[in-house]
Amino acid sequence: MTSKTKRQQEHAASNAARSEASVFSSLARKVTLATMACVAVSTTGCLGFTDNYNLGFLGFPIPVSPYYQHKAEEDFWRHERYDRVPILGPTTSGGPPVALDPPSDDEVMLALEKARPVEGGIPLIYEKQRNDVRIIKEKIADYVDPPRFYPLIGPAQLHHAHYKCSIFFEEKTIIGYPVPHTLHDREAVEVVYIDHNHMHMVGDVEPYTTPSL
Repeated sequence: MTSKTKRQQEHAASNAARSEASVFSSLARKVTLATMACVAVSTTGCLGFTDNYNLGFLGFPIPVSPYYQHKAEEDFWRHERYDRVPILGPTTSGGPPVALDPPSDDEVMLALEKARPVEGGIPLIYEKQRNDVRIIKEKIADYVDPPRFYPLIGPAQLHHAHYKCSIFFEEKTIIGYPVPHTLHDREAVEVVYIDHNHMHMVGDVEPYTTPSL
């Protein structure tokens, strides 16, 4: 066998080895890409296999905007103070019962924020401000329903009190993109209606007492 034939065989073997290595490398790349795609699909939206916000299957937590924390605390504040119906004692004789608790400024502003929100903007991109707020509260209805039986309460009367709250304020809208400009409404007006309903016990009902622990 001549040296030329040996060189040709060595060259052919080298080409075969390079071709095999190239095929293996291509297969390894495809497997890696497929694995990464499966991981990305299974963790879409930065939600991994846990219930919390994190960066995929590694479980690294990511920061959450304080807006969501404030929203959860505000929802609890509203439920604790304004969403529950109180049960009061029986009405006194000698005249029609009159509601003595108009809505507070805090309750009015919560209702206004729900109807016309200014929170949740993007700094330097889109923001809203509310300044120089003035509130006028008017009672438009105050009456008591006839006694009836309510489940889990017993015989009681429902006392209705409806209020019309007019809010006058200045609203400034700051837009930074794509065309920076500011909209300043100096005579903005919004009207919200708030119902203050509560129960009055009827009959010879023992007042509620806190049990001793």
